Amino acid sequence: MALVSINQLPESILLEVFMHLPARQLLLNCRPVCSLWRDLIDLVTLWKRKCLHEGYVTEDWDQSVADWKVFYFLCSLRRNLLRNPCAEEDMRSWKIDSNGGDQWKVESLPGAHGTDFPDPKVKKYFATSYEMCLKSQLIDLKAEGYWEELLDKFRPDIVVKDWFAARADCGCTYHIRVQLASADYIVLASFEPPPVTVHQWNDAGWTEVSHTFSDYPPGVRHILFQHGGKDTQFWAGWYGPRVTNSSIVISHRVTRSPAPSVAPR
Repeated sequence: MALVSINQLPESILLEVFMHLPARQLLLNCRPVCSLWRDLIDLVTLWKRKCLHEGYVTEDWDQSVADWKVFYFLCSLRRNLLRNPCAEEDMRSWKIDSNGGDQWKVESLPGAHGTDFPDPKVKKYFATSYEMCLKSQLIDLKAEGYWEELLDKFRPDIVVKDWFAARADCGCTYHIRVQLASADYIVLASFEPPPVTVHQWNDAGWTEVSHTFSDYPPGVRHILFQHGGKDTQFWAGWYGPRVTNSSIVISHRVTRSPAPSVAPR
């Protein structure tokens, strides 16, 4: 019996096979096999179907997507890149940059003279003291699965969020600094707003801080996230700002036209 080449199968069958293969395997191992496979794997319909299959979009999705292949990979990688954002693992994964006063402490919500967090799933927070308390994480984007072409040519949005609150009975000052840096740690873009001071006898409500990095220079390989603060009364204990639920998420941009030909390395 004569052998039959897989390429003699109808293209619809080949596409169905590709639908169920891991995306990185498609690009790194299957796409270079021949021109037919390359052309099929580059089809917009394949990546639209994979997005639907994975639940990244719905049938009634009506937003414009410039590159469905890139969109798929960004959705598959999408997550909070900060570890232990809600103090569930004490101070694990955080680098202590300043540990003033009575040092950093993890407390349970709502805490003394505090309020519940808007999201009931968040149970804990990091508390600061009467001298400066700062902690940070340095994210290696390549280690997290983002390759150079994706970062430099498509440059997806980098969305940073943080939450802070004061105790009702004490004033405090909150600080945040986020930097996008190159492979050799040269700062290419930064978000460092003026410190926020909350006065004594406040409502102890939680405030969200948000910033989106868009159209940043090429070459970003690291993200530095640092936050903290101190109280304004210089009281012993943990009367400074409380922080929790921090996040850094890399997100697609549906209205942008990216550069073509993006492949993982």
